[in-house]
Amino acid sequence: MASFSVVSNISAINAQANLTATNLGLTKTLQRLSSGFRINTSGDDAAGLAVANTYRSNVAVLNQGIRNANDGLSTLQIQDGALNNISTLLDRLSVLASQSASSSSSVDRSVLDAEFQSVLGEIDREATVAGLDTAQAFSVFVSSDGANGVIGGAISQVTTTSLGVGALDVSSAANAATAVSTIASAVTTLGTTQGEVGTLQNRLQYAISLASQQAVSTKAAESRIRDANIAEESANLTRFNILTQSGIAALAQANQSNGAVLALLR
Repeated sequence: MASFSVVSNISAINAQANLTATNLGLTKTLQRLSSGFRINTSGDDAAGLAVANTYRSNVAVLNQGIRNANDGLSTLQIQDGALNNISTLLDRLSVLASQSASSSSSVDRSVLDAEFQSVLGEIDREATVAGLDTAQAFSVFVSSDGANGVIGGAISQVTTTSLGVGALDVSSAANAATAVSTIASAVTTLGTTQGEVGTLQNRLQYAISLASQQAVSTKAAESRIRDANIAEESANLTRFNILTQSGIAALAQANQSNGAVLALLR
């Protein structure tokens, strides 16, 4: 049986409670639409937030790994350019040695040897500038996957001494003939170092490609958890706006209903 009271307006209390819930929903929807995130506080989805944060951390590591790999690739490209130039210098040494080795050559061997020694000096200079004057351990951190996240290798020293040409001269036909065969061996030795650099370049390029794909996929996974569905939230905004308006109207009607009870006292 319905009761009539001027002390407790149950209808108004119910309307207020529903209006409060509607206002909370409207506030959350506006927050999601304005921020673009479905999860703005831990209470929105605590478990999802933990997973999303893990994905975000992984993306940060992968992006830094890509930058590391690109930096390493730049260093290798500098060294590769130096090696190519040193290869050209060895070619010049071969030409000078071949010219001096000919017993019928009418060229002044002292002039040939002067250039020969100058080219040897240039080889050492360029090796030093490119960081190839000592053997080095090359290592680049590309991901957080433990030992598998590091790409490394050894790059051999490239100097006239390591190539075996440092003590050569072409001041005589005999010395020049010896130089020709020694330089041929040096070209092979240089090719080994070029192979080391080239292998590392290729590995880094593959690693950059993989890390880029992983970063995109991981970011997409984070987005599915953290980001707001704008279409859904837009629909929620319309729904909560309508509920707010109807709730306010219902509360006004509930407040007026107690006035009708006073008619019983007249």
